[in-house]
Amino acid sequence: MGKSLNRRQFLGTTAAGVALAGELGRHVAAAAEAKSDQWPPKPPPVKIHKVYAGTSGGAWPGPKFNAATEIARYEKLLAKVEGKLGNVKFVGGQQVKTAREAAKVAANLGEAAGVLVFDLNFHRGQRVAPLVNAGLPTAIFVYPFSGHQWMYYSQWQKAGKRVIVLPTSDYAQIERAARLLAVPGRMRQTRILVVGGPRGTKAACDDKQVKERLGAEVVRIPNSEVLKAHKAIDLKAAQAEAKEYWISKAKKIVEPKEQEIVNSARLYLAMKQLMTKHGAQATTSCHCMGAPAKGCLTYSKLNDEGLVGACEGDIDSTLTMLMFQYAFGVPGFISDPLFDFAKKGVIHAHCTSTTKLDGPGGRRAPFLIRTQCDSERGVSLEVRMRIGQEITCAKLANLDTMLISTGKITEIPDYYDRGCRTQITTEVRDARKMFANWGSKVLPNDMMTLLHRVVFYGDRLQDIKDLSVLMG
Repeated sequence: MGKSLNRRQFLGTTAAGVALAGELGRHVAAAAEAKSDQWPPKPPPVKIHKVYAGTSGGAWPGPKFNAATEIARYEKLLAKVEGKLGNVKFVGGQQVKTAREAAKVAANLGEAAGVLVFDLNFHRGQRVAPLVNAGLPTAIFVYPFSGHQWMYYSQWQKAGKRVIVLPTSDYAQIERAARLLAVPGRMRQTRILVVGGPRGTKAACDDKQVKERLGAEVVRIPNSEVLKAHKAIDLKAAQAEAKEYWISKAKKIVEPKEQEIVNSARLYLAMKQLMTKHGAQATTSCHCMGAPAKGCLTYSKLNDEGLVGACEGDIDSTLTMLMFQYAFGVPGFISDPLFDFAKKGVIHAHCTSTTKLDGPGGRRAPFLIRTQCDSERGVSLEVRMRIGQEITCAKLANLDTMLISTGKITEIPDYYDRGCRTQITTEVRDARKMFANWGSKVLPNDMMTLLHRVVFYGDRLQDIKDLSVLMG
């Protein structure tokens, strides 16, 4: 299925516009603070300020309600979430009983990237309003029978406040909220290594706008720096890398010779050095089809490791992949989509694909080592994705609109001699409508920018709706 949405309204099309416009808070964008020898680069945890709004007793949940017991339960849950994610740190923990106490906390949020509020018992919104009005991304967890104040929270959302509300008995939603709250902060820690200049929408190709609106810092280097790093990589190290990660794990090597695979592994090691040097969490290159080697294996392994490697200098897709990696821990598959009305679907195809589509901790999908299809040279991958898997297809455009749809993988197409190496057919709700609305009138007409989309495992539509609210 596919939906269109932005922060305020449904647009009634299958490719969607999710507004992500606006400045991302008062904090200055921070560069990644990774140790020079650390791989993958690991910035410090993002701080989320936790607040407990309520008192013991009251009408709801009831006169016998004990706030201290409830807070202790949440503290244990938060400790588990913090340990599981590893990249967030919960700070604060004040219990606020009045609007004045809430205002005092709101004025001292420090370096927090977001606020997580636990609504304990009945009030009329006054205990939470000062925290929401502080302007940071805010999530409010409301366990059933905690009061009627949820009515005011929905009004705040309609007024454009950066707040999402989780009225639920599912404690797993706390982890989900933490992931989403951390995204703006993690984007401010991000450096993107761009080789040879970015390609994409005008706003996304403006380094200053990327930093001002999303917080990420773009670092540009010439391809000559990559060539130099590639040449300096020890051949034996490249041979070991090729054998351990690719040759020994492939279902089959179809066309490439071992020397070509080693050369591609050498490029990965070179990019690893350059990303470590610059403290980068993502890279993209408009030279990935040429010297010193095609970037398919390099980008595949970077995405396997929880980083972002995006082909063809596509900066819009790079930013999309970063957001999804930070929010959901899953890598993206950049595709050249095409339609098959006979299958009521969209075929996604490309020669670069991650093999760990469930995330860095997941199992590798089966893959064949192939040549890159357009040139019939170099090294690429034919990755066999999971049939029956729900997916989200997305692309951030102009730094403020997310084109998004959902679907399900129904088959691996049998077009062995046509198109790119990795292929999937996805069933969508209305393929003809998606075809007619392609680009949603927000993308320019250059082929790559209008064409490329990024496929992720999982239905993330509601999550992206919530993320768009938090990012303003």
